[in-house]
Amino acid sequence: MDNQAVVFARDLSKTFGSIRAVNGISFEVMQGECYGFLGPNGAGKTTVVRMIYCRTFPTSGILKVFGLDVMKNRREINTMIGVAPQENNLDPDLNVIENLIVYSRYYDIPRKEADERGKELLRFLSIDERRKEEVTKLSGGMQRRLVIARALINNPKLLMLDEPTTGLDPQARHLIWQRLRELKRKGVTMVLTTHYMEEAEKLCDRVAVMDSGKILAEGSPHELIRKYAGEDVFEIRHSEDDGIWGRLNGLDFSFEKAGDTVYIFSKEGNEIGKRLLPIRDAEILHRRANLEDVFLRLTGKELRD
Repeated sequence: MDNQAVVFARDLSKTFGSIRAVNGISFEVMQGECYGFLGPNGAGKTTVVRMIYCRTFPTSGILKVFGLDVMKNRREINTMIGVAPQENNLDPDLNVIENLIVYSRYYDIPRKEADERGKELLRFLSIDERRKEEVTKLSGGMQRRLVIARALINNPKLLMLDEPTTGLDPQARHLIWQRLRELKRKGVTMVLTTHYMEEAEKLCDRVAVMDSGKILAEGSPHELIRKYAGEDVFEIRHSEDDGIWGRLNGLDFSFEKAGDTVYIFSKEGNEIGKRLLPIRDAEILHRRANLEDVFLRLTGKELRD
């Protein structure tokens, strides 16, 4: 194991009865990086995160956090980790600042210190003016920010973020992204799961694309985009021109069909654009390839439950 690996997993598996939620995956999260797990519903992302912060234990394989075995050192590991779970599991009987102060007791943080840290975190996440407010009166975005503030109360070395911005409006999402980038610049290591490809591109140094409990691909967003989607994507809709493929003879490209749309992936965007331009009665969109193209190519375009 690399001495700088904050999280080290080899052949990691987790079964629930007859269901294998995680199926023999291996990965490392390095000091100071943001590592993301992407995948459709049921891919195993949340199960991996819960194993890292010792909420559930592996069925088999090796999983170490800060060099400590999760099966043997749960208490010690938890002192170094902050967790922002998928659900907003705040205490509705406490106001905003009280949610932080009461939670700090799990880490034996003195009351005065907890109060100071709490106020600082509320300022950091732009909800300081609501610190005496009842939690139930906060917007969804403010509740998510409070969940993240609570996860930071113990000054964690590793921050676990399970779908940190799901359901938020764009303004709230961008504020959280900004704050997470600030934490990363300060050296906080982060592991996140997300359905938002833009979120992964903006925050993650490396991502692992998961499906059916396995890692299908791993690398930086830029590396994965170049490998699986090229540089340019053409979306062609409502075309009855059977000569599309003949127009592209001799060019390096790949394609997929989904409903009424053909997706063409290539590094020869300019030349492909010239050859497709004469097609009539078709909507043609030329854009840069992105992580969503990688996600869909690896996991498929069918709807998941």
